[in-house]
Amino acid sequence: MKAKLISLLLTAVLILSTACACVAEEYIINDVDFSRMDDAQRDNPVFYEIFVGSFSDSDGDGTGDIRGIISRLDYLNDGDPLSGKSLGVEGIWLTPVFASPSYHKYDVTDYYTVDPAFGTNDDLEELVTLCHERGIRVILDLPVNHMSSRGSLFRNFINAHICHNPANKYYDLFTWIDASAGKVPAGRHFTRSPAAGIMYESNFSDDMPELNYDNPEVRTMMLDVARFWLDKGVDGFRFDAAKYIYYGDNAKSADFWAWYTGELKKVKPDVFTVAEVWDGDGVIMKYAGIMNCFNFTASQASGIIAETANKGDVNRFTAYTESCISSLKALRADAANVFFIANHDTDRAAGYLTVASGNMKTAATLYLLSPGTPFIYYGEEIGLRGSRGGANTDANRRLAMLWGDGDTVKDPVGTTYDASKQTPYAVSDLIAKDSSIYTHYKKLLMLRKANPEIASGEYHALKLSGTKLGGFTATLNGSAVAVLHNTTQRDMTVDLSEIEDLPCRVLTDSVGAGEAELTGTVLTVPGQTSVILR
Repeated sequence: MKAKLISLLLTAVLILSTACACVAEEYIINDVDFSRMDDAQRDNPVFYEIFVGSFSDSDGDGTGDIRGIISRLDYLNDGDPLSGKSLGVEGIWLTPVFASPSYHKYDVTDYYTVDPAFGTNDDLEELVTLCHERGIRVILDLPVNHMSSRGSLFRNFINAHICHNPANKYYDLFTWIDASAGKVPAGRHFTRSPAAGIMYESNFSDDMPELNYDNPEVRTMMLDVARFWLDKGVDGFRFDAAKYIYYGDNAKSADFWAWYTGELKKVKPDVFTVAEVWDGDGVIMKYAGIMNCFNFTASQASGIIAETANKGDVNRFTAYTESCISSLKALRADAANVFFIANHDTDRAAGYLTVASGNMKTAATLYLLSPGTPFIYYGEEIGLRGSRGGANTDANRRLAMLWGDGDTVKDPVGTTYDASKQTPYAVSDLIAKDSSIYTHYKKLLMLRKANPEIASGEYHALKLSGTKLGGFTATLNGSAVAVLHNTTQRDMTVDLSEIEDLPCRVLTDSVGAGEAELTGTVLTVPGQTSVILR
C-alpha cells in the first residue's frame, strides 16, 4: 500500500493559481475528515511571524505596512481549509507596530498609536477583524522592558532629575543610579546623562532606557497598554526580552509576569501569551509555568531540530520532545511546546539548512508535525535567506519578502546582505509547483489539520534501537496517530510488528522526498521522508 501524499486535493485545485476556478466541494485526506481540526486549531495553532516593515507594501513607499498584510490574507489563510489555495496558518505574530523612530520598532515612543509608516489604528483593527473572520488569531509584539529615549516619557524623566524633583511622577519611571556612585551593578549597562547627573539602565542600547517595574505607576501604565489593545480585539501578545524585567533576577522577573498575565486574564480569560526567554531549558522553565515560552534549545543552527534534520538520530529528537512536554505539563496543564527554527533575531534557517540539500524541508517536517504551537518566520516557506554576516546587523535577518508580483517592499535600513546569495525564487515561482518548499509547508499544515492528534494529543516517543529512524504516537480523545521520520538520505525499513506500544499500523500519508510503502507489516520509508500511520 502506498501513501497518497495529499494528492487528491492538489489534483482538485491547482495550488493558488490565479487562473484556478476548480474547487473541491468536499475533501478528505485518506479518510480523515478536516472537520476534526477545530480543537487543534483553537488549542495549538500554527503561528506566522511577520516583520511588518519587510512583508508587503501597499502604498509604494518601500515599507511594508498593515494594509499590505491585509492584501496578503488569501495567501496566509483564505478562511476555507478545503480550498487548498492558502498556506493555512492559524495565527499571526506582528512585530511591534507602535510609533517608534527605528525601522524595527522595538524602541517605542507611543504604545497607543500605530506607527504612520505602517498605517493607522483603524487599519490594525480592520486586520484583526478580517483575521478573525478567517479563524486567524492576531498577537502583537509588546516590548515592555524598555522604551525609546526619544519619547516624551523619557524626556520628562530626565527633566525631573535636572530639576532635582523626586516628587515628580516621572522621576522613577526608568531604572537609574547616581552618576557619582562610580560602580555599575555587575553585568548591567548604564548610560550617563551628564545634564541630569544620573546613569540610566540601557542593557540593549543607549537609545532604549529600561522601565522601573518597582514603580507601581510603571506597572499600571504598561498594563493599561495591553488592556487597550485587547479591547481593540487582539488575541494576545508576544513579550520581548521577558527575562530582563529585572536583569539577572529570574525569580523576580517571573513574579512580575505572573502578576501581569494574571491581570490580562481578568480582561480576556483566553488571552494568548508567549514569551521570549532566550536561554536554556533550565531558565525557560522558570517562566513556562506562567506563560508559553519559545523553545530556544530546539532552534537555530545549533538546535536539535537542525541537528536532526541534518541526518541526525530522530530518536534523540523525539526523546527530547517527550521530556520537554512532560516538564511543561508538570508546571501547567495547558502549557504548549513552542518550536521554531528561526525568527527576526536569528540567522535564517535556509542559510544553514539549505533547500537544495532537502534539510530545510526535513526540519520543517520535524517541528510542524510536532505537538504544541509552532511558529513559522515569514519567508521561511520560500527559502528566504539572511544572516548578520560581517556587518553584524540584524537588518540582514529581516529582508524583504519576495513575492514576484510587483510588490514594492524593500529591504530595511542598514541592510548589507549580498543579494547574490539570496534565493532566486519568489512566491510566484513556487506556489504552483508540487515539489517546492512552499508546497511542502502547505502540505505539512494540511496534514496537521487533518490529524489533530499531532498538535494536541498525548505524546509518546517510540523507542527504536539500532536505527536513526524514529517517531512518536499521539492520542487524542481515544484516537491515535503515529508519525515516523527518516532524516537520512537512504531508504530505511522497519517491521511495525516489532515496535512496542504502536497502536497504528495503517499507512495514510507520507511527505518529503519520496513515497513510503507498507508491505504486510514492513514499512519502507525513503530518505528525507516522513509518514503518518493510523
